[in-house]
Amino acid sequence: MADFFTEARTRDELGLAVFLNAGDPPLPVLADCVAMLDESGVDCLELAVPFPDSPTDGPVVRRSADRALAEGVALAETLAFVEAVRPSLKRLRIALLADWSHSLRTSPPAAYARAVADSGADALLVHGLPPRARAAHHEALREAGLPEVTTCYPASPPATVAEAAAHATGYLYVVARYGRSGGGTSPGGHAGLAPFVGALRDLTASPIAVGFGVSTAEDLASVALSGADAAIVGSAGVSALERARETGADPVNAYRSFTAALGRPCTAVPRPRGGERDHPEP
Repeated sequence: MADFFTEARTRDELGLAVFLNAGDPPLPVLADCVAMLDESGVDCLELAVPFPDSPTDGPVVRRSADRALAEGVALAETLAFVEAVRPSLKRLRIALLADWSHSLRTSPPAAYARAVADSGADALLVHGLPPRARAAHHEALREAGLPEVTTCYPASPPATVAEAAAHATGYLYVVARYGRSGGGTSPGGHAGLAPFVGALRDLTASPIAVGFGVSTAEDLASVALSGADAAIVGSAGVSALERARETGADPVNAYRSFTAALGRPCTAVPRPRGGERDHPEP
């Protein structure tokens, strides 16, 4: 199992993951952003292989993906980027996000799993994985020793939740609400996910991360109250980089200021450490 959010758990702090598209900002600048995230103690970078017209992304992330695609960044360029930056990282983990239809469909699962693992990425999250491809995908990642990030919604059918929990060897991404990224949260905020997060503890020993609608220090505090291990921040950070681009500000400094303002709240209850579990092995 990948070592996601462990350092945060040892301090009973909420872990922090951030989302960026590979190629926005351009890869040389992105490398400086990655180094800054590592130095500043961010736990995980969800690095997306850019793809167009995502049905789950709002306009901010869509514009970012379009800029990255215009830079000529695809799967090969993203994997080469990960391979280049990974050796220098002391703490930051990289979870690669790839769209199955746009980036993976034409490649056998064993081939793309091995390529992602060889790049040094710490896990793979696949967007839009069709049911017919899931068994081969899960097996390929197991064979490659590549941890998997899976997703579910609080309103997902029980069988979907159970499947996501069963295959989450990196972390389990709880998408807080239906809709597109960049919108607000439901009434009650992310703290209202506590019963669902608690139920997931009986299904997986992997970390649980909550995303969608997480953009401020107050949102992180609400995620902490849900009992999750980490928060995932996407559109708000991408927007900060977009503003820096428009105003001519330094993107690395702009993103540093954004992530610093998020803070790191304490978790509502202590989390398992060093491989401990909240429940006995089945």
